[in-house]
Amino acid sequence: MRIHFIAIGGSAMHNLAMALHDKGDIVTGSDDAVFEPSRSRLLAKGLLPEQMGWFPEKITKDIDVVILGMHAKKDNPELLKAQEFGLKVYSYPEFIYEHSKNKTRVVIGGSHGKTTITSMILHVMNYHNVAVDFLVGAQLEGFDNMVHLTHENDFMVIEGDEYLSSPADLRPKFHLYQPNIALLSGIAWDHINVFPTFENYVEQFKIFIDKIINGGILVYNEEDSVVKEIVEQSENTIRRLPYSTPPYTISNGITYLETSDGDMPLEIFGAHNLNNLNGAKWICQNMGIDEADFYEAIATFKGASKRLEKIAENKSTVVFKDFAHSPSKVKATTEAVKNQYPDKKLIALLELHTYSSLNVEFLSQYQGALDKADTAAVFYSLEALKIKRMPEISAEQMQGAFQREGLKTFTNAAEFKLFLQTLNLDNAVLLFMSSGDYGGLDLNQYVAENM
Repeated sequence: MRIHFIAIGGSAMHNLAMALHDKGDIVTGSDDAVFEPSRSRLLAKGLLPEQMGWFPEKITKDIDVVILGMHAKKDNPELLKAQEFGLKVYSYPEFIYEHSKNKTRVVIGGSHGKTTITSMILHVMNYHNVAVDFLVGAQLEGFDNMVHLTHENDFMVIEGDEYLSSPADLRPKFHLYQPNIALLSGIAWDHINVFPTFENYVEQFKIFIDKIINGGILVYNEEDSVVKEIVEQSENTIRRLPYSTPPYTISNGITYLETSDGDMPLEIFGAHNLNNLNGAKWICQNMGIDEADFYEAIATFKGASKRLEKIAENKSTVVFKDFAHSPSKVKATTEAVKNQYPDKKLIALLELHTYSSLNVEFLSQYQGALDKADTAAVFYSLEALKIKRMPEISAEQMQGAFQREGLKTFTNAAEFKLFLQTLNLDNAVLLFMSSGDYGGLDLNQYVAENM
């Protein structure tokens, strides 16, 4: 097939482009800007556009499919040309469905945990040499790409994002997949720029449940009261399988999962990750992996990239980085690290830079999120607020939202870096939580110079 990508440089889009190229399709693409790591990865495959910008002359009638990225606009000149020619234009999730409509689709949904759960499933399948197609939101150990597509594999494992599909299709991505097997990990209000009320946000998950094919399976976290309620209320004729956090113990910084064959040491830790593990187990069992084989494989799972990832350790100090930025994720991650290292002081460093996290009306959702930290600091950029055309947030407002005594706030990258130099790292755990870079902090350099 000849496939053209409009906005090829996106995190998901460039991975899909590479997967189709590896499958043997003829892939081209455009974008007005491509950043690392997408740039280097596309360049290595010969897929990086020679010039940045939109070129309608790239759209020819012999193109079989155009895939439209969320970064593009409705009036994109290449999109308009494709529409003029009557070409098939798919959003990312539409294309994934078209590829997998004759496969068993396994879709992992939820406000949090979905990348980790999807990663766990793929780790187990890879461990036991079970080949599956997949789409996941993080780079995985042992996998070259975040997307893998074939003609022959029976299963397609998909991380089901609730964000919008494309500028031309404003449905949440996970509404388009129509799963045979689905999982719901939890619901905590997110993407408030798209879903302005909690009720509106929850409605998207109700629709997701209703999109599961008749006779399909829904694995759900019964510890989440919102998930439990909407699953029980759904009239869809599906099989419902609840899961919860399994019993575990922590000894000398190692988490042990209680199993019928005895306590099993894990590479991961935290109640939320143990909860994720149990959800992944149910999914794997419905994909043909028995419990004993699941445990054998999951014992070697080290976590998804940037999800509670240990980046440095010496006799005195441990450093983690985590993608957490939403209130529920920040709270779960902070508690997990403190519980894992109860005898060390926990220094939690959170960056807020998404639309939701910088919204004054949403900030109160962070109350209590950093309570388990011995020292807590929040970094946010006033420049980012200006770019997003959002009102300035004062230190008093930020401290009032978190309700955390002694919370330090920083809006200047240089001042934040100076603060890091003052930290006493003896007998400490340093936890960086961000999907950004704290205004240009080189984390690897900081670790190298201070440990």
